[in-house]
Amino acid sequence: MFRKLAASALTAATLMATPALAAGGLGEITDYSFSFEGPFGVYDRNQLQRGLQVYTEVCSSCHGLEFVAFRTLSDRNGPELPDDQMRAYAEMYEVWDEELRDWRTAAGPDHFPESQFEGAPDLSLMAKARVGFEGPYGLGLNQLFRGLGGAEYIASFLTGYTGEEDLQAGTLFYYNKAYDGWVSMNPVLFEDMLEYADGTPATEEQMAQDVAAFLMWTAEPKLVERKRAGFVGVIFLSVLAALLYLTNKQLWAPIKRAAKQD
Repeated sequence: MFRKLAASALTAATLMATPALAAGGLGEITDYSFSFEGPFGVYDRNQLQRGLQVYTEVCSSCHGLEFVAFRTLSDRNGPELPDDQMRAYAEMYEVWDEELRDWRTAAGPDHFPESQFEGAPDLSLMAKARVGFEGPYGLGLNQLFRGLGGAEYIASFLTGYTGEEDLQAGTLFYYNKAYDGWVSMNPVLFEDMLEYADGTPATEEQMAQDVAAFLMWTAEPKLVERKRAGFVGVIFLSVLAALLYLTNKQLWAPIKRAAKQD
């Protein structure tokens, strides 16, 4: 499992790009504001559900989410689909059953399918594999208050096509200013290409942010819980430090008074 996770993270780091044509550093990354950023940030359930819709209708034809179980779509602080909707969504897919040695309809405990094409990276860990303007190369406080930047990179990548094309060896490549190079993945988001159930206008930028937020959740499904646990830990350590300080003063107070009298 660890080997598969490492391989997926390494593959995801390319983000559908072609290193042979460009070095692909960090280009123009837009500072989007996501609800889960900051020490008290939480996922927006409606945004995650919209992002799931974008993934299903646009991304899933090529890219997989093999480390995400269908049942987690009902988890708290996630998309929070009702159980019946989660099961109905899972039944849209078929999975290979090793015991039956045949394909069967997916259920809640099963995982999303793997990527359908060799050159299409799995998106489960994409938001952690790619960094943006405040990624691991930034300061720790920047990461705390502004996030890792993976979601910003994904949204910027999806909206970063300039319209420039280059045909090489029979393959068409597209210039992406977020990747700062040529990529083989063509633009996939277009205005009003889908209709959101909650009535949100399906602009290119809106869809990019929604699917980026959803992919951030697939990479960090326990992000909110970790933040809350960290906050409780900070409070506990602060109280403990104060008690230790007061205890220390109380223990040494008689000795200090005796020293002054001498």
